[in-house]
Amino acid sequence: MKKLIEVKKIKAYYVLDIFGKQRTVRAVDGVDLDVLEGSVHGIAGESGCGKTTLLKVLFAAIEPPLRMIDGKVYYLNGTGTIDLYAIDESERKKLRWSFASYVPQGSMSVLNPVLKIKDTFRDFISSHLKGRSKIEAYEMAREHIRDLGLPLKILDAYPHQLSGGMRQRVTIALATVLKPKVIIADEPTTALDVVTQRGVIQLLKDIQSRQGSALVLVTHDMGVHANISDMLSVMYAGKIIEEGRTEDLFENPRHPYTQYLIKSLPRFGDRSKRESPPGSPPSLFNLPTGCAFHPRCPFKMVKCEKEEPVIFNVGESHKVACWLAEG
Repeated sequence: MKKLIEVKKIKAYYVLDIFGKQRTVRAVDGVDLDVLEGSVHGIAGESGCGKTTLLKVLFAAIEPPLRMIDGKVYYLNGTGTIDLYAIDESERKKLRWSFASYVPQGSMSVLNPVLKIKDTFRDFISSHLKGRSKIEAYEMAREHIRDLGLPLKILDAYPHQLSGGMRQRVTIALATVLKPKVIIADEPTTALDVVTQRGVIQLLKDIQSRQGSALVLVTHDMGVHANISDMLSVMYAGKIIEEGRTEDLFENPRHPYTQYLIKSLPRFGDRSKRESPPGSPPSLFNLPTGCAFHPRCPFKMVKCEKEEPVIFNVGESHKVACWLAEG
């Protein structure tokens, strides 16, 4: 499979002024990532590990106090390679929603509460496809909603008249109406019940399969990753600490943190207490020396406290940043 997005050594920090003193949050701190055509690439990790910030970097949705400190993001669009942060903002805006789309955590941050859904679609389509008439935009919206198996009557509704699950489906439909090559979804099932979550994830997967897009999916739910992700990146303290084919990570997780995430999954018939990582994630204001996970790791060595681990290849497409893999 060919690459659609290539990320090289990205550093993206929040620079904050707190009581007159400048503090730096190293939210993404030297990340490499490849997004492959037609794949589902999952990103997992606890809250505050940098997952959402990484997605913002992929989508060029960086606003103060977030800053791009270093690194490269390339879009490979079939006609060439585009250095996303080497072009001006107007060119980046043209790429958004056509090459890549973004599904945020909350639908109400996207849907205008005083507009009917059809008018939100009309404004979105018209702003990105110049020259489309109002009637053409409405028809394009109807065709897309019909293709997704959603009821056409939702187009005449206001956001508050729809359930949370339906609003999220509408948000996904809006983000994919231009048939982007990459769909970037940030915790798309937040605050939804389990049954609705399954429907939303299935809709994303159906769209990804039908359009041949890549899907970059952030979710805390390791069960979702196990079921739909082809590749999985595990983040901790702003870095990817383990990455590989999802089945490989679940069958043979090499980083202690990944092992904890997988052990926390419930299993049918098993009523034993689920394990989770001891302690709390580190502050991104002040990371520990060496491996950031060492204060919580039951297998830490002296080396872990002093030296940041390098990346070890532990199998085909499987790599881990852990000194335990050195030998």
